[in-house]
Amino acid sequence: MSALSLVLRAGLRDLARNRWLLAYAVALGLITESLFFFGGTGDQVVLSLLNATLLLVPLVALVFGLMHVYASREFIELLLAQPLPRRAVFSGLYLGLALPLAAAFLAGLGVPLAIHATRGGAPWVALGFLALAGVALTAAFAGIAMAIALRTDDRLRGMAIALGAWFGLAVGYDAAVLAMVSAFGDWPLERPLLVLMLGNPVDVARVLVLTALDASALLGYTGALFRKVFGSALGPTIAVAALMLWTVVPFVIARRRFLRRDF
Repeated sequence: MSALSLVLRAGLRDLARNRWLLAYAVALGLITESLFFFGGTGDQVVLSLLNATLLLVPLVALVFGLMHVYASREFIELLLAQPLPRRAVFSGLYLGLALPLAAAFLAGLGVPLAIHATRGGAPWVALGFLALAGVALTAAFAGIAMAIALRTDDRLRGMAIALGAWFGLAVGYDAAVLAMVSAFGDWPLERPLLVLMLGNPVDVARVLVLTALDASALLGYTGALFRKVFGSALGPTIAVAALMLWTVVPFVIARRRFLRRDF
């Protein structure tokens, strides 16, 4: 058995017994089921699920990932005391965190959608983009959580940094864009705003799902600019590529810190 599979199996066994992970999947399932129960149509359910995904998934991945890494500190030290490659240990720890979170997200949304989607007329392309966005956000913010936990040993400080990152990317970003547009409205802001949008995985995920729906009014300033510049055909491809890049960059940063850290 390889070092990667050994560490991965240990992490999966540990998280399979975690009640908070089960509660996360059940909560997503209840939210999805309640949206169908109260008479939502296909597009309305997707939009509501998108809002829940953009707020809940990054927060859960950050908080759960941070606490998991802190709680696994002794296990990590035990692994590193064995003749195991550090890269394999880190990859196993990361996959052991990201895969169960992604599976819980897909299970929480997938079961109610499999029951109601056909009857509710939900657009399958938008649902596919929503699932992809949720998994990508889970992987990205799990990597961010590991990078934060490996940067500071103070749990309170690490949690403050994680919550600040979540608030800035999921909540404060739109306010910053509006302030920038209001202050520099006379300047050509198209390129800077596109760079800012692609630099925020939450906004990229929102635009990706909304491009598959007839909801142009909900795209916002950056989303409308994104569609105007790249069009309705090239835009989703660029958004998917940006999300995939966001799953890689935090992983690389966290792995670099793990390889250089003296436990």
